[in-house]
Amino acid sequence: MSFLSSLNISATGMTAQRFRLDVAAENIANIETTRTEEGGPYRRKMVVLQAKEDTFRDYLYKAAYSDKGASGTTAGVRATAIVEDETELKAVYNPDHPDADEDGYVRMPNIDLVKEMTDSMAATRAYEANITAFNAVKLMAQRALEIGQ
Repeated sequence: MSFLSSLNISATGMTAQRFRLDVAAENIANIETTRTEEGGPYRRKMVVLQAKEDTFRDYLYKAAYSDKGASGTTAGVRATAIVEDETELKAVYNPDHPDADEDGYVRMPNIDLVKEMTDSMAATRAYEANITAFNAVKLMAQRALEIGQ
């Protein structure tokens, strides 16, 4: 694994965690949304993360430089999809609401503020861990350059 691939791995982790945080913020912002363009209340969204696989370019690099000790693999993570949470929507009694049904119940989004805050905190901690790893690699490179002086 090369020096730059370590930085790239941390960068993909930071990008994925920032995206998770963006989706959690969108969920929190829509916690009271009862009407969407698709019709019906807003549904909680979740990010699906997957280990990053080698690209065609990486396979070519490995084939060309494998005899010279280069790995050419790109590791890391990427967001593959945003899926909607299919759990049941909340029914709240509010007969004065414009979206209330004939019984006076309004279907509210299936968003739990505690769960969203927990997801936000987890994404923030993972982002910080990637920053720490990034800075450690950067510090090692600086120290290696100082040895040569």
